[in-house]
Amino acid sequence: MSAGRPDDPLDAGLLAPGRAGTRAEAATGDRAFLQAMLDAEAALTRAQAGLGLAPARAARDITGAADADGYDLRSLALRGREGGNPVIPLVADLTAAVPPEAAPYVHRGATSQDILDTAAMLVAARTLDTVLTDLGRAERSLARLAAAHRDTVMPGRTLTQHAVPTTFGLKAAGWRSLVLDARDRLRAVRGSLPVQLGGAAGTLAAFEAYGADGPALTGAFARELALAEPVLPWHTLRTPVADLAGALAFTAGALGKTAADVLVLSRTEIAELSEGAGGPSSAMPHKANPVRATLIAAAARRAPAQAATLYASMAAEDERPAGAWHAEWEPLRDLLRLVGGAAHDAAELAGGLRVHPEAMAAHLRLTGGLLVSERLAAVLTPRLGRARAKELLTEAARLARDGGRSLGEILAAEPGLEDLAGEGLDPDGLTDPTRYTGSAGALTDRALERS
Repeated sequence: MSAGRPDDPLDAGLLAPGRAGTRAEAATGDRAFLQAMLDAEAALTRAQAGLGLAPARAARDITGAADADGYDLRSLALRGREGGNPVIPLVADLTAAVPPEAAPYVHRGATSQDILDTAAMLVAARTLDTVLTDLGRAERSLARLAAAHRDTVMPGRTLTQHAVPTTFGLKAAGWRSLVLDARDRLRAVRGSLPVQLGGAAGTLAAFEAYGADGPALTGAFARELALAEPVLPWHTLRTPVADLAGALAFTAGALGKTAADVLVLSRTEIAELSEGAGGPSSAMPHKANPVRATLIAAAARRAPAQAATLYASMAAEDERPAGAWHAEWEPLRDLLRLVGGAAHDAAELAGGLRVHPEAMAAHLRLTGGLLVSERLAAVLTPRLGRARAKELLTEAARLARDGGRSLGEILAAEPGLEDLAGEGLDPDGLTDPTRYTGSAGALTDRALERS
């Protein structure tokens, strides 16, 4: 069998199921980046034409030629090796694609980094729009879960062990809160993504040599692309990329928290949750794997490394750097893809998540009342003193584990505690986990007030 045909796509997502087929994948593919570079080139000429620095006809011709379908991606990639970036061969091909009278206005005054940085911001903006849509879907589903299970009591777990009772509503409200935190960060970054325009060394000199007012041209360029206008060229001032990296890495981690919880709670022996449509196994027909949560968890583990490379690239020398800028391209795309895929999976996961209150209730009873030992300590300390209360509860917990008796039964037999029932503090009631959820309901309500 052939290893592949010459027309096979080089990056079809075979090893990237988290982003394969998503809108984020389409928004970050090679064709999408090529189209963004062409969009930047065309917008620059239109901005110059709008300021009387280029013929309107040239702007129309260049815009008309700025269609990625008219260019050979593989050829651009291979020829890009010579100059170290794909903009150089693209400018040559775009120049050849327009009428001779428009050719002098292609890329006039710009440097490769102006076009590629602007294209990266366009790709980021378009990808973030899809991510924000998916986060909105996830948020709405989590809000419904939190409201529906406001009072569904389950074991709270710390360091893998039962701790005190909580509610699934509060847990889902916490997941939603993280989604909203991610949304707010991504919205802020989305609104601040800037064009890049500086010329060879960030002075705008070449544009002014052709008669432009540099800052005015930057503003016109930004308006053409609906991106922000930067105060300064940012060739080596990489705040936009660093802010984007931080917001994306945070989003991956925020979604990863939900995934981590779902993976634990959907274990066969716990089964408090399950994905609505679990994934199949190649060898074990009985399995319904939590695939959506698995893919989100994978993205959350990979994202910090991509962000770290982008942060490291901030240490860029001179007015335009060798290597630091080039190191950003692939990690930035990978980070956009990881988060785009994770947001899509999070929306699917939250929308189809199945909650099993009966399993939660069964697990509340596993320790025979030990789950509320914190409450009992608060009740017994005024009667027995802190040291004796702790000693008694520790011994009672051991007896409950070893002897099969409930904690309530053991306490009821303890001399000196006969008055508990008389004061309305029935031991069985004290050890009922459903009566010890603190402010979980009120906290859930408060969290759901956030829009």
